[in-house]
Amino acid sequence: MRLGKRGACLSVKTDVQNINDCRRLIEKTIESFDKIDILINNAGISSMRANFEELDLKVIKERMDTNFFRMVYCTKFAMPYLIMQKGTIIGMPSITGLTPLPGITGYKASKHAMDGFLNTLRLENQSKGLPVLIVHPNFTTSNIRKLALDKNGRPQINSPGNEAKMMAAKKVVQIIAFATLNREKDLVLTHEGKLFVWLHKNFPGISDCIILNEMAKEPDAKF
Repeated sequence: MRLGKRGACLSVKTDVQNINDCRRLIEKTIESFDKIDILINNAGISSMRANFEELDLKVIKERMDTNFFRMVYCTKFAMPYLIMQKGTIIGMPSITGLTPLPGITGYKASKHAMDGFLNTLRLENQSKGLPVLIVHPNFTTSNIRKLALDKNGRPQINSPGNEAKMMAAKKVVQIIAFATLNREKDLVLTHEGKLFVWLHKNFPGISDCIILNEMAKEPDAKF
């Protein structure tokens, strides 16, 4: 732990796929600070690019273990302290938790699972005043797409999207901070993201055509 100008900082090496590591992370936090005000479930693993028919099942399992179960573990161990503080749980299913996207079945499944878990968790703890913020960013500038896996579980190296047209990570953080202070429940980021979620909900046939058309523009597209 080091003391900076803005307070104390604690770093705990954690493998989020390991339930005991997640427990230790929370325990070390309580030992150092005596409380938890906010739990941000942002650890995750890269996307993937492969049709399910050709996919090695280990790719799906790894995504569920990291994207979904790590959130379950950390949330479980942190909840008593968060309830005590009237703290906030934040999850990042991203916009992929609300819409389909071919070629990333395992990744999408983990994000849809996150959405269902967090919405239910909020309802279960409504009487306890436990805020749960579910964040659905649209595409955000990040090197994570370069680590997306192919059908054999190997990094694809090159990002399939135009990073220059994506929302900056700093902007995403600012919006999330504001929403947390205002005890908001759900966020869908960017005008395009909000429009597409609405379109998928109300006109799924049209949204399916748009998705397939956009995916077809990617290098080595399979659609």
